[in-house]
Amino acid sequence: MKQIAEAPSCMPDVAVQPLLGGRLDWVGMEGIDAPLHIDAGNGSTQQVTAHVGAFVNLTRTDRRGIHMSRLYLLIDEHLGTSTLSPFTLERLLRAFLQSHHDLADRARLRLRFEQRVLRKALRSDHYGWRSYPVTVDATLGHHGIDITLSADVTYSSTCPASAALSRQLIQERFASDFPNAAPLHHADVLAWLGTEQGIVATPHAQRSIAQVSVRLAHDAPLDIIGLIDRVETTLGTPVQTAVKREDEQAFALANGANLMFCEDAARRIQRALDADEHFADFQVRVEHQESLHAHDAVAWASKHGAV
Repeated sequence: MKQIAEAPSCMPDVAVQPLLGGRLDWVGMEGIDAPLHIDAGNGSTQQVTAHVGAFVNLTRTDRRGIHMSRLYLLIDEHLGTSTLSPFTLERLLRAFLQSHHDLADRARLRLRFEQRVLRKALRSDHYGWRSYPVTVDATLGHHGIDITLSADVTYSSTCPASAALSRQLIQERFASDFPNAAPLHHADVLAWLGTEQGIVATPHAQRSIAQVSVRLAHDAPLDIIGLIDRVETTLGTPVQTAVKREDEQAFALANGANLMFCEDAARRIQRALDADEHFADFQVRVEHQESLHAHDAVAWASKHGAV
């Protein structure tokens, strides 16, 4: 009977073989799927699947690579057991560095996931779920931890120029239907306003996206829902979930009260974030996906006025 060779007691590790080269800024893995517990905003937590990037720098020029499996196992050990916070992020990053104490002096973690929020309808008693793409990017180095929180917020934008042109056409139609010499009766005008002639033109609106990225100040909380709520409240026209007729009417009213170009939206968010002491820095990009044009209207803003 043929003997099966036993596994060698010491397996080769070519990553530690000397190979002269330069320092590397980051080395690691991207696209790792991992369970993550995040704040649900109502005193409880929700579990999501995060797409994780884990990295350390490589300071040794005489080492070929890092120990990626160590990073992977630490992710599984830390992220699945605690609610995401600045403390848990720093603890994991320190574990990254401890596992590579002879190779690295900086560590980085990037998390991408969907934050689910239960939203009430504008007027009816119905509720529905909204999902917001979120990215958390944390770096630990000689100067401590640096955390950047990013979220995409979808909203509606109605063009101010189109609204003004529509009002002009409505005025012209009114002048045509109610000549200057004819007497005006309240009941006739009220009835006319309820017809298609009374709103002969409508302004164009479009689904729009605010991409907001904030760098947290020292000791600031990782308040994902708070950031999303701040942006939605500032713009006034977040997209809805459950919609009955009374909700759609309220949404039309909100759009009429919040006419905005992309420049207006970017400046609104800029003012709101600039007033929040929890944010050391921020960048904003808004995109109005035009219904008039085949191209989009975009604007950028930052805390210091230049991206």
